Amino acid sequence: MANTLLLTIEREYFERVKRKSFIISTILVPVVMILLMLAPAFFMFFNKSELKKIQVVDYTGVVAQRLEGNDEVAFEVATASVDSLRNNEDAGMILVIGKDAVSDPTHDITLLSRGSVSMMTDAFITRQIEGAIEDVRLETYNIPDIKKIMENVQADVTMTTVRIDREEDQETSTELSYFLSLTMDMLLYMFILIYGQMVMTSIIEEKNNRVLELVVSSVKPFQLMFGKIAGVGLVAITQILLWAVLIGTVISIATPFLTPESMGQDVPIEMMSAVSQFTDPGFLLSLLVYTILFFIGGFLFYSSIYAAIGSAVSNIQDASQLSSIATMPVIIGIVGSMAILSDPDSTLAFWVSIIPFTSPMGMMARLPYGVPGWEMALSLVLLYISFVFMIWLCAKIYRVGIFMHGKKPNFIEIIRWARYK
Repeated sequence: MANTLLLTIEREYFERVKRKSFIISTILVPVVMILLMLAPAFFMFFNKSELKKIQVVDYTGVVAQRLEGNDEVAFEVATASVDSLRNNEDAGMILVIGKDAVSDPTHDITLLSRGSVSMMTDAFITRQIEGAIEDVRLETYNIPDIKKIMENVQADVTMTTVRIDREEDQETSTELSYFLSLTMDMLLYMFILIYGQMVMTSIIEEKNNRVLELVVSSVKPFQLMFGKIAGVGLVAITQILLWAVLIGTVISIATPFLTPESMGQDVPIEMMSAVSQFTDPGFLLSLLVYTILFFIGGFLFYSSIYAAIGSAVSNIQDASQLSSIATMPVIIGIVGSMAILSDPDSTLAFWVSIIPFTSPMGMMARLPYGVPGWEMALSLVLLYISFVFMIWLCAKIYRVGIFMHGKKPNFIEIIRWARYK
């Protein structure tokens, strides 16, 4: 029995690992992710905007002279009327500031443009007008050096977050935790759907080719189903470990350059906290270990459902309709994870990360923030117990469904199959 199960797992594993698509995706996905993160900076660096000249027609007489341009926008006080500027195609954009703009800036300011105006340019012009109007209003109070006083009053607060419910105080980054939570949740969602459906598709193909009828003569249905799930699951784990090695290598190379001395003293403390946490080997190792544990549990749990669906239908079209049975709890878990990000220690966060149908996604969202050990253990125990029950239940459906051809079963019939002894 053990040898037969191992042979099934080995066949499913090596059949997929040796494919060129697996090798290409394993190497390509991290590269694509890095390129996507670097793409905005790349385009911003090479996208040098032309200087935009803005003719300012100021009926207040006090706002235009206070507008300050930058490398992309230049303000020029217009000497011509609005009508003549509109007829002059070389005039560029025209900013009309009405006589009541200081008292009512929400209705008396207009920007005239012959082409589209970017969001960045629009925001910059708006900020300049706001600042100029505020200066004019401050001067009406006749307080000497009021602008300097206001600048001295402004405070730029930087707060460091430290976890004190650990053996040692640990500095954390809320921004990094949020980013990691989203990324890990999306990766888990992607893996469950891709590899779970891979199990389902494999069973449907072999069922249509009548291969299963030959295989089950020497392999029990339960062994065959578990072997397929385990083999495909090992493929996914292999990919995760390879990505972890690639990411770990990049981090180890980049760590010497991510110090306060090398990054300069002007780096925000929030960024330094994020870098400190992200380059902490203990944090990364625990994150990887728990990610794999919850991924294995979640994958086995949902893949058994996909395997049962694959055995119950004869084509992909019918399977896509039934696959919502497995997909909906995953989506509910993702939606619950979005709520968790606003308060990782709430009652909702606890139950979403404990209930087996949603715990893989819930825990992925909470892990970067830190989760008490007993909650982690309870969630894992319930998840793996539920997996054992689910694979037992789905195996009963599987042993009947793999011999069914040409008929799409309804939900009642599938339940009846599960009750057969």
